[in-house]
Amino acid sequence: MTTYRFIKVSRVGDVVTVTLNRPDKLNALTPAMFGEMGAAVDAALTDGARALVLTGEGRFFCSGADIAPDGAGYEGLPEDLGALLDEHYHPFMRKLAALEIPVVSALNGPCAGAGLSVALAGDIVVMGERGYLLLAFVNIALVPDAGATWLVARSAGRARALEMALLGERMGADEARAAGLVTRVVADEMVLTEAQRLAARLAAGPTRAMGLIRRQVAFALEQGFDATLDVERDNQSIAGRTGDFAEAIRAFGEKRKPQFSGR
Repeated sequence: MTTYRFIKVSRVGDVVTVTLNRPDKLNALTPAMFGEMGAAVDAALTDGARALVLTGEGRFFCSGADIAPDGAGYEGLPEDLGALLDEHYHPFMRKLAALEIPVVSALNGPCAGAGLSVALAGDIVVMGERGYLLLAFVNIALVPDAGATWLVARSAGRARALEMALLGERMGADEARAAGLVTRVVADEMVLTEAQRLAARLAAGPTRAMGLIRRQVAFALEQGFDATLDVERDNQSIAGRTGDFAEAIRAFGEKRKPQFSGR
């Protein structure tokens, strides 16, 4: 398995865990980190992974973008922040959105700025009870980016998104769950264990159907009811021809649990 400088990658069965690994910088994001994360996801897919876990090393999941030079090659933020997003942030966020395998986010600690975008891109988000979410952009005179506007507004609604973005205040774990931003809140020491347990369950499921479900939900968030009916029909035609559906029918007839292969 490839060794990276700013992330760690591990695999158990069909689950690949990608860990942001700059704990001394609270896992602050740089272009190089986005490049490594994208490469790790591509390698996981090539190697046949069927679920992905995203987490952070140390006491933060991610503090957002690294805004200061580090004296070791990283020069800090450029003058044109939009170009930075286009070149480094957006390719990775689009890659996550387009994946055909499920993603579980394990928020081992606080999550701020663009780190919040990465975290909420997960299909299932497990958060530690002492963590918090923070749309910190307004505190440094910037706007939410890396998809945070869409991710928060679609999950929590217009009013809550505006409150978070305009006030730049921390949101605790229980409030984040109540707002629909995270899926589960567990003891801090159980975050990664719970996320990997869920990922293992997903990895044992009908992978092609799950990929279609991811795309179908994303489509439904942007389109009307009638258009969504058409997409459901088209996807059901695809799913109905998979080996996993055939296995489910056999298992039903034989009164046993299906053994999905992801095909």
